[in-house]
Amino acid sequence: MPGPGRIFGDICKKKTTGKSFTLGKDERLKSRKLIERIFREGKSFALYPFRVYYAPLSALSLPPSPAPLWTPFPLTVQVVVPPAPVITRLQAGFGASSRNFKKAVDRNRIKRLIREAYRLQKHPLGEWLKEKDRTLAVFFIYTGKELPDYGVVKDKIGLALQKLMKEPGS
Repeated sequence: MPGPGRIFGDICKKKTTGKSFTLGKDERLKSRKLIERIFREGKSFALYPFRVYYAPLSALSLPPSPAPLWTPFPLTVQVVVPPAPVITRLQAGFGASSRNFKKAVDRNRIKRLIREAYRLQKHPLGEWLKEKDRTLAVFFIYTGKELPDYGVVKDKIGLALQKLMKEPGS
């Protein structure tokens, strides 16, 4: 008899529809440099209670590492090239203000609600990006002053994802 984790995993993957409703590590925006560049160079729009920052991942790619130095004498050097980071078509990050929510428990709950709403509604945007052969980095910031209800978060995240598909720069 499978345990509860196995059953939940099957429900999340929805093998019958062919879609995977997961939010893997490679789909999360983790690089501090990329996040800073989204805020600095990307575009944004407000959809209360969210502020959404976004930018194409190709425009945010990190600069290449410098070329190795030339030496006047021959050396036998084994060059180990680290594997290239996995770039998915869509990466997302989530945040809540510590100014409005002093307790980490509240901030974590808000981020968990946003992640769940995003995870279940990201597929149309991902398919649209695949069709257009584009990549996108998105960061959602909750700007409201009160703890949200999941229904409100789900509706607003859905609207934000639709707006991202209509934005000319995305």
